[in-house]
Amino acid sequence: MIRKWDGRRRCKGCGVATRGMFLLCVLVVIGRAESWTQDQTPQNNPTTTTGQAPAKEIPDAPGATQTQKDENGNPLHAAVDVTKDAAKQSLLKARDWESSRIAGIYVGKNRRLVTLSREQREQIYLQQTLTTPEAYMKRMFAALIDQARGVPAWQGGIGGYGERWASREGQFIASNSFAAYGNARLGYEVRYDRCKCDAFGARLKHAIMRNFLTYNQTEEELRPQWALYGGAFLGGVVATTWKPSGQSYGRNGLYGMVGQAGYGILLNVVTEFAIEINRKQGVK
Repeated sequence: MIRKWDGRRRCKGCGVATRGMFLLCVLVVIGRAESWTQDQTPQNNPTTTTGQAPAKEIPDAPGATQTQKDENGNPLHAAVDVTKDAAKQSLLKARDWESSRIAGIYVGKNRRLVTLSREQREQIYLQQTLTTPEAYMKRMFAALIDQARGVPAWQGGIGGYGERWASREGQFIASNSFAAYGNARLGYEVRYDRCKCDAFGARLKHAIMRNFLTYNQTEEELRPQWALYGGAFLGGVVATTWKPSGQSYGRNGLYGMVGQAGYGILLNVVTEFAIEINRKQGVK
């Protein structure tokens, strides 16, 4: 028996198949779209998928950034800075002394004496003689005493005081120059070293004796202060050339040595007991 073609039923089956194929295509397209969206999402920004606002990058500090640029951009600058720091530390280590306006240059109680170089001797000479205000103020005070005594026999008033101060200053520069040269030639120590003892009597004795004795280049053996007192004598002789006529060169030279003995002892005592003096005055 031959069946008749049922167009309605066959069309209904075709419709189901067509809708199935359509749904399958839609699913495939959706899957590809989701995959493409995930591929386009930045992997290094997790806040994009969470819905939060992206965090802003905090810039570097201007000083650090500039320093980093200088170091990275020009390594020569960094090398120069390191060299400067090393040289500064070496200089501080080599300069084994202290200074104050009254005491001058000295070596502390807990410091070891190290032989001075030529450059260090020149630096000490300039500080003691020319480049510090204290070198002039001490002579101004001595000139006041000369003004009160009326010596040398110059006029009074401000004019006479100026002459006496200039005379004191010239004699000091001459004496200190001769002493510095002699100590450099002999290799003698020019700094005062504080006593490593604690007793008052021992410290006072040390301060007095160090005005007449000093260390040689070994920094252990004591020698007479030949250059110091030789310079004081020659300074007095030089000062005679501008003092009023009739002055004795030898006598003025001896006066210079006596003045060095008295002034040197006083300066050493003040240097030795400077801490106690400051405490009495309320200075830390």
